[in-house]
Amino acid sequence: MNSPHPETITYEQLSDLINLVRHIHGFDFSDYSAASLKRRVTRIMQLQKLDLFDLRTLLTNDADYFESFLIEVTVNVTEMFRDPPFYQSLAAHVIPYLRSYQRIKVWNAGCSTGEELYSFAILFSEENLYDRAFFYGTDVNNEVLEYAKNGIYDLQKMKQYSENYHKTGTLHTLSDYYTAKYDAAKINRALKKNVLFSVHNLASDGVFNEFQVISCRNVLIYFNTDLQKRVIELFYNSLANFGFLCLGSKETLRNDEIGRFKIIDKKNNIYQKIA
Repeated sequence: MNSPHPETITYEQLSDLINLVRHIHGFDFSDYSAASLKRRVTRIMQLQKLDLFDLRTLLTNDADYFESFLIEVTVNVTEMFRDPPFYQSLAAHVIPYLRSYQRIKVWNAGCSTGEELYSFAILFSEENLYDRAFFYGTDVNNEVLEYAKNGIYDLQKMKQYSENYHKTGTLHTLSDYYTAKYDAAKINRALKKNVLFSVHNLASDGVFNEFQVISCRNVLIYFNTDLQKRVIELFYNSLANFGFLCLGSKETLRNDEIGRFKIIDKKNNIYQKIA
């Protein structure tokens, strides 16, 4: 291994690699955006100084390598209170509607290492809705889910998260919700008691509960059009009547999908199921 001249990968080679992964590991990348996938696989090969033969060998024979490969390919970029206006919009438009519910189920799909789910939990706590709510965080990757379950984050990152949080207009401080020790911050146990993280693959798995709120931000952009449509259908079927679908500023429903939803916030792409 450690080829001195790491290769790029063609679309034909990428297709062969997708078939290999599906056959060996049962994970299907075929509906991911080919351009995005090609870019990420090429980057892995270059950083790890692998040629295509090396990569295929590792993916065939090393299950641990596949787990790390999955992390690199299935984008895991997240922050607490990323895009503060999104959380302001939730507080203004969604939370008041939810106050009438005795039980509220929230699904954060593609939760990565859990920062967004804990952001929702903090928001609901401040709105006195936490005890009525249960939060489900799902991702395709076990390793990032373990990170999310532990709820331990770099203290330096918390400084950025605190800035995001402050921009939501809150009167609290983020440090109310974690315990700092050395260079790490651990999410308080009280915030984790109504939280469950589990594996769910948006590309292949189905409905597993009925939710009042589904949030899936910065995930659909990595799927091709057909998979995007299937995932939106999954979300529609997973929402209770008048439940909310939150896609964030980078993703939107298509014209042929919008008829079953009411637009709550066009800029932050928050919709309510109405049909």
